[in-house]
Amino acid sequence: MTTDTYSDTFGDSFVDAPIALPSEAVLPVNRSRLQDFYEITKPRMNFLVVATTLFGFRIATVGPIRWPLLLSTALGTLLTASSASVLNQLIERRFDGLMPRTRNRPLPAGRVAPGEALLFGVLLGVCGVAYLALLVNPLTAVLGLVTLGLYLLAYTPSKRFTTLNTVIGAVPGAIPPMMGVAAALNALPPAALALFAILFLWQMPHFLAIAILYRKDYAVGGFKMLPCDEENRTFTNRQIVLYGMALIPASLLPVLLGLAGPEYAAAAILLGLGFLTFCIACATSSLSDQRASARKLFFASIIYLPLLFMVMTLDRM
Repeated sequence: MTTDTYSDTFGDSFVDAPIALPSEAVLPVNRSRLQDFYEITKPRMNFLVVATTLFGFRIATVGPIRWPLLLSTALGTLLTASSASVLNQLIERRFDGLMPRTRNRPLPAGRVAPGEALLFGVLLGVCGVAYLALLVNPLTAVLGLVTLGLYLLAYTPSKRFTTLNTVIGAVPGAIPPMMGVAAALNALPPAALALFAILFLWQMPHFLAIAILYRKDYAVGGFKMLPCDEENRTFTNRQIVLYGMALIPASLLPVLLGLAGPEYAAAAILLGLGFLTFCIACATSSLSDQRASARKLFFASIIYLPLLFMVMTLDRM
């Protein structure tokens, strides 16, 4: 549901591919139609969406876990997130066809027709939001619908016009844990906003690292990513460090709200400082070495977030 950056993160290779001639843009792949429709839901991206939603649910739950409610929350979120993925790829299919790492996706490669993707995406979205409304609660359904709308109507078009698209995309990307809290409590206490803040700030260095890694691809596709817009990447580097710094106090908000104790606070500070070290290393590396340091920052980010959430969960238990 968040920035299709999640799909870029978990679904593609980090090796630069040569830019193909137009005649090479569609590579022959022998796969079933079912596989193609499964692929356009971006399942690896949605794993993270569902995982952060369930994390919010667990943190907000006092007492035994209500498993039927948790499973309904997971399924409704998965359907809604899959809808966002399908419709995003439908909108961007022409631009995906220009980029080496995305040109063989089912839509730009012509293995799934636009009309089929539209019907599939709309059905997933309607079923997901309705499922959340009927089997979870209306508040969670509204948050799912808001996430879907922001992703498709704000983030997706903004990638063509402004380098602020990463900030815009981080908003729907940070809503899933709020959905988990809303599912568990049918309310949005300050704890939900604390989880939103953590995930929002974490996304910025994470996705800026991806933008550095795929700078050439994004430039070919015509996406206005910040590293593509700068020759020396001074502003990009500054943003990476500032968001990495801001993440440390944000990660301590659960302590102030009574969600976690001193053990979590110590772990959050150590993890935050470790992550910040990678942010600074990426920001201060030379242009020739920045792809290597951006790759390290990316991997540090996908280690940092699960560890932080795991420590918070254990402390909460």
